[in-house]
Amino acid sequence: MIRTGQQYIDSIRDGRMVYINGERVRDVPSHPMFKPLVDIRARIYDMQHDAATRDIMSYSDPVTGEICAVGNKLPYTQDDWHAKRRATDAVLDDVGGVVTRVGDETVGEMWSLYDGQDVLNEVDPQFSANIKRHIDRTIQADPFHVSANTDPKGDRSKRPQDQDPDMLLHVVKETDAGIVVRGAKYETAAAYANQAFTKPTIANWGDSQLSDYAVGFICDLGSPNLKFICRTGFAGRAPIEDYPLSNRFDEVDTLVIFDDVLIPWENVLFYRHTRAATFIRATLHRYSAFAFVQRNIKLADMMIGAALLNARQTGLDKQQAVQEKLATLAVYREGINAHLTASIAMAERSPAGLLMPNQSLLFTGRVAACSQLHEMMHIARELCGGQICVTPDAAAFKHPETAPWLEKFYSVNENWVADDRRKLLAFARDMLNSDYAGHRLTFQLFAQSPPFAHLAAVYRNYDWDAAAATVVKSAGLSERVLGRAPAAAPAPAPTKASA
Repeated sequence: MIRTGQQYIDSIRDGRMVYINGERVRDVPSHPMFKPLVDIRARIYDMQHDAATRDIMSYSDPVTGEICAVGNKLPYTQDDWHAKRRATDAVLDDVGGVVTRVGDETVGEMWSLYDGQDVLNEVDPQFSANIKRHIDRTIQADPFHVSANTDPKGDRSKRPQDQDPDMLLHVVKETDAGIVVRGAKYETAAAYANQAFTKPTIANWGDSQLSDYAVGFICDLGSPNLKFICRTGFAGRAPIEDYPLSNRFDEVDTLVIFDDVLIPWENVLFYRHTRAATFIRATLHRYSAFAFVQRNIKLADMMIGAALLNARQTGLDKQQAVQEKLATLAVYREGINAHLTASIAMAERSPAGLLMPNQSLLFTGRVAACSQLHEMMHIARELCGGQICVTPDAAAFKHPETAPWLEKFYSVNENWVADDRRKLLAFARDMLNSDYAGHRLTFQLFAQSPPFAHLAAVYRNYDWDAAAATVVKSAGLSERVLGRAPAAAPAPAPTKASA
C-alpha cells in the first residue's frame, strides 16, 4: 500500500552511517541540509492521500484492488503515460520548484531490465524472476527508489583489474546468502532514500564474457557496512529570502561506500555476465528519460516567467529584441514539450509488452533539453538584467537606515514595489547565478549519463535506414548499397505465340 509521509520519514531512521560537512549525522530527517528534500519526498507520499491530489497521484490496482502510486505503475497504454505526466506536474506545481531525484524518474530503469528477461535467462532464470518480484514489490511497498550508476573510476586508461580494483564496484565473494560487494557509487538522494538500483557504469570489460564488475542489484540502503559521504548542501548557507531555491530544492549527492556489503541472492538482478551489463547500459533510460526530460519543461517555465516579469516591470517587453529573446526561450520550452508529446503519440511496444516512448523522439528530446540549457540560462540572464548580481540582500531591505533608500530606488510603480522586485531578483539570481544554479546546470548534463552517451542513444535508436532508402530511391541507386539484393524484375507477360 502507498505510504504516508511520516511512514517514509520513520523508514530512514534506521541507524545508517551518514556524513556531511565533516561530521556524522545522527538524524537524517531533521538535519538542516537534508530536511527540505526529506519534507518534499514526504509531501509526495502525503499527496497520494490528500483528497485534492490523490486521484492524480494514485490508482487502484485492477488485480489486487490496492491503491498504488502512479509513478511506479508499469506502462501499458498511452493513458498510463499521460497519467504519469500529470502526476509529475502536480508534484512540481505543489512544491513550487524542480526536484529531479524523487523516485518516479528512476524506477523506470528497472522496467528496462524487465524488457531484457531473455538476456537474464541466459545467465540464470532466477535473475529474471528477481526483477519481476522487485517490480511487484516496488508497486506494492512504495519505497523511495533511487539509482546508482557512477563509480570513482580511477585511471580510466586502465582496466579496473590493472589498478585498485575497488575503483569500480565489484563482487569479492559469493556465499550461500548472496554476493559480497566492495567499492563505491555516487548516488543523488541516497542518504535519505530506501533502495537503489545499483548497476555498472559505462566501463570497458575488454573481451571478457564474465566479469565480477558486471553486477546489478537492488540495494537496501539500510544495509550494514554501507557508509554515506555527502557533499555539503546548499540549504542553510544563506537566508532563504535571498536564496529561495538553494534552501528548498538542493538534492544532496552522496558517495556511497560499499565496505563488503552482503547483497542477498533474491536482490541480485544480474551477475558476471557482461552481455547483461552491456544490455542494461544501452537500454537503461528507455523509460526513465521521460520524467527526467519533463522536468526541463518546468525549469524552462521558471526561466521564462522570471525573464518575462523582469522585462515587464520596466516596459522592456515592448522592444522587438526582448521579444525575440523571449520567443527563443519559448521555442526551447515547446521543443521539449513537442518531443515528449510525440514520443507518447508514437509510442512503441517493448519486448516485454510494455509501452515505451518512441525512442528516437525521446532521446533527441533529451539532447535538445540538456545541450541547450546553458544557452537558455544565459538568455534568461540577459533578460533579467545586471541587477540580479548587484542587488543587496533581504536584510538591507529591512534595516531602518537602508530600507528607505532601497524602497525609493527599487520601487517602479504601484504594481512593482520594492519588496516584490527584490523577491523576483533574488529568485532569478538563485536560479541563474548562484552556486546552486551552476550545480544544477552540471547535474542536468550528467544526471542520466554524459552528453556523448545522450548522442550515442540517439545514434542507436534513430531510423538511419529510412533516410538512406529515401536517397537510394530519389537518386536511382541500386539497392545493393543498402546491403540487400535488388528486387527481381517482374516476369514478362505471356505472348499469344507462347501461350
